[in-house]
Amino acid sequence: MTRLVTRIVVVRHGHVDGIDPPRFRGCAEFPLSELGRRQAEALGRRVARGWQPDAIYTSNLSRCIDTGTAIERATGAPASVLAELADIDYGQWQGLTHDRVESLWPGPARMWFSKPDMALIPGGETLAQVLVRVMSVLHFVLLKHAGQTVVLVGHDSVNRVLLLHCLGLSLSHYWQLRQTPCCVNECTFEDDSFVIQRINETGHLIGV
Repeated sequence: MTRLVTRIVVVRHGHVDGIDPPRFRGCAEFPLSELGRRQAEALGRRVARGWQPDAIYTSNLSRCIDTGTAIERATGAPASVLAELADIDYGQWQGLTHDRVESLWPGPARMWFSKPDMALIPGGETLAQVLVRVMSVLHFVLLKHAGQTVVLVGHDSVNRVLLLHCLGLSLSHYWQLRQTPCCVNECTFEDDSFVIQRINETGHLIGV
């Protein structure tokens, strides 16, 4: 009996100028930098070499849309926006540097960096709320694209939460994963369970 395998390739958008110094970008618009555009082109070539995607879904923020467009050009798969892939809403922290947030909200900031699953961001989302969004994305993909290959273009936070869910790990492990700009992760779903095939692959970015 042939097994039905759904393959989900999870990637992060390319570099943006708001990454350094570290800041809470969240739902704010940060366009791809020139480096980010080169990374997105390299990512598109990597996806084209490794997979034949049937569909590409991106966050509704331009840095993900533009990264998805580069993958679309390289693979020919159609790219669409899926708002549930948006980055975490950082509320009052959005756009501020980590240092600024730590000076204004020392208690909540300390909780975010030590116990992120319990952190309450003023005016923003919890990781548990992000997980609800992530699960809706996975349900959508598994129903609409059963047995196919799908690329999801997301953000650092949403990708970490998605991978933790697929690994069966709690949100307390949030900081134990890394998501480099334009990295590649791969999950397969078969026999009613997820298997992680790769995490934070970045070899395609060497020399970019």
